[in-house]
Amino acid sequence: MTQEKWGLLRNKLLKAIGKNNYTTWIEPLEFQELQDGVAVFSVPTNFMGNYVSQNFADLILYEMNTAGETVQRLAFRVAANSPTRPKVDTESEPTVVRDAPVAPQMEAANGAFESLQAAPLDSRFTFDSFVVGKPNELAHAAARRVSEGGPVTFNPLVLYGGVGLGKTHLMHAIAWELKTKHPELNVLYLSAEQFMYRFVQALRERRMMDFKHLFRSVDVLMVDDVQFIAGKDSTQEEFFHTFNALVDQNKQIIISADRAPGEIKDLEDRVKSRLQCGLVVDLHPTDYELRLGILQNKVQQYSSTYPDLTIADGVLEFLAHRISTNVRVLEGALTRLFAFASLVGREIDMELTQDCLADVLRASERKITVEEIQRKVSDYYNIRLSDIIGPKRLRSYARPRQVAMYLCKRLTSRSLPEIGRRFGGRDHTTVMHGVKRIEELKTTDGQIAEDVEMLRRALEA
Repeated sequence: MTQEKWGLLRNKLLKAIGKNNYTTWIEPLEFQELQDGVAVFSVPTNFMGNYVSQNFADLILYEMNTAGETVQRLAFRVAANSPTRPKVDTESEPTVVRDAPVAPQMEAANGAFESLQAAPLDSRFTFDSFVVGKPNELAHAAARRVSEGGPVTFNPLVLYGGVGLGKTHLMHAIAWELKTKHPELNVLYLSAEQFMYRFVQALRERRMMDFKHLFRSVDVLMVDDVQFIAGKDSTQEEFFHTFNALVDQNKQIIISADRAPGEIKDLEDRVKSRLQCGLVVDLHPTDYELRLGILQNKVQQYSSTYPDLTIADGVLEFLAHRISTNVRVLEGALTRLFAFASLVGREIDMELTQDCLADVLRASERKITVEEIQRKVSDYYNIRLSDIIGPKRLRSYARPRQVAMYLCKRLTSRSLPEIGRRFGGRDHTTVMHGVKRIEELKTTDGQIAEDVEMLRRALEA
């Protein structure tokens, strides 16, 4: 078989498997010879030879025989600087034949490439330092289970929730636990942004085979903030293939995101589907008891750093009540308090707290407005703001309008008549009916209950 004939066959393969697969897997193949019914190809890496033999060998054999060649098997050898010819295996299965060891300079380059992959782990983020409460107990239990290693029971594990609720803390804690208890496992933790950067880097440096081999050879893959790959088509496609390859090998995948997979805009449906096939766990907004527990835990940690500082009764309770949306802001406020008190040599009392944290406390007093609720609801249901306020009674407009009225009643201090005026001059009895109707539907209609909860969180975030 001539090189010209192989070129014609490659055009047929391009049409059969598509441009992306062809560019990645077929184009790098170099036809060497046809000997005793065995077609020998040169490949850049052993990984590529294995992949092609498993996924495209039958198609290549079919096209070769259709073109008039008598080919029974395929063999692949890794291209190297050695002129030694491979010994062609005549066993029944496609084989990968190595010419010679990889050149030392290539090995060094591979090592440099691999060393760039993992993100550093924060030593503060362990299970011992994670405060468990009702809003995060399921996520904590799932993370603990995965960190034990052993057989994969749910794959992937997806942790999602708003900013500052503990997703990254749990991800780091899982990685630390696995590295401590199972040092033999290859655990790779990185952010979605880092995954995308390494993918682009591999494309630019023509090292996609190294990239694919690295990410498909891990035992546990952990990707933080996966929402950042939404809208990045090529990165999503590579993530999709990596995901499938690891699941097929029964390797554990752990993902975090700021919202449920099905609600991430511009994330491909096939990626959403894969993420939703495992255990998806929501980290709920913190409640008062959990926030107080977090503050008490931080005070214990600071006691060694600031042994002479005292904190007055009621300060922690005050902070837990006033700063309710973000644990990072809560912890930052306490850090600022201790630092300020140590500099001025004073006890941490209510007066010092209010003086030192005036800006934080003002920000936490943000009031939700009727107009903000109307805009958020219209965006959520993909209808115009004028339809929320207007006179149309179609169900597609009436139900979102009732949801908006319900949220206005629950999240603002406005009276029923005032809410009615903001909704196109409606009577207070109309608002009362809408609020009552949503309260009834929340107990019988799971979708309405979920919509209301999602909107409430978005408004309070």
